[in-house]
Amino acid sequence: MFRPFAILTAAALLCCNTAGAAERIDVQAAASLTDVMNTLIERYEQHHDVDIVPVYASSSTLARQISQGAPADVYLSANEKWMDWLEQQGEPIQARRDLLNNRLALITSDQSDIEDFTPDAEHPLSQYLKDNDRIAVGDPDHVPAGIYARQAFERLGQWETLKPRLARASDVRGALALVERGETPLGVVYATDAMAGEHVHQLGLFPADSHDPITYPAALTGKKPSPQAREFLNWLGSDEAADTFKQYGFEVNGSADAN
Repeated sequence: MFRPFAILTAAALLCCNTAGAAERIDVQAAASLTDVMNTLIERYEQHHDVDIVPVYASSSTLARQISQGAPADVYLSANEKWMDWLEQQGEPIQARRDLLNNRLALITSDQSDIEDFTPDAEHPLSQYLKDNDRIAVGDPDHVPAGIYARQAFERLGQWETLKPRLARASDVRGALALVERGETPLGVVYATDAMAGEHVHQLGLFPADSHDPITYPAALTGKKPSPQAREFLNWLGSDEAADTFKQYGFEVNGSADAN
């Protein structure tokens, strides 16, 4: 039997449920931000009616995916290059700000007997590698952590020696995993990844002047960013979020509203 009232009631309920659904915010963030962003997202969702969906990968991978139409309301890159590149592709970028800074670290297994040292020109890394050993890095062709590592190797006069001995990972967390699993005795990651890693030990930080500053720009993407996405990006620049970033080892830049 045809029951128009039942159909209308069901339709009304569907409309009500749709209207009451939380606003979705798609966030594309550099792999090195995985742990801290998961913490921040959980905290933010507790007090806001939003559903934040993060995707973590190399900044280069994310930028390319966004340029090809992947959903993104907020993009956080581990270097300025890929944010610049995305804008050059015609992607609308709004409310851009340099949110964070980081340092480049040399790590080894926590079972290693290598003593701590500053990886500089006086300490060629090849002397810590056996004949078949490699050093884990993000792929220097596109991964920001690998790009910084290459800059450091070049400025320290070690690139030509180390280039054929690189274990190239698809992102910085991949390089971290190679050391965690004992597949490589050394790895170059961010200082924050060294803190987050299991069974790894930070041998030392590369000199700050051996590579470009490690800067994390953040921005709204898309032609019409939602008010909720704008509010979330503003919150990432707040004192509350800054405290959490610092707990995870990041250096925090000054805040700025996404007006």
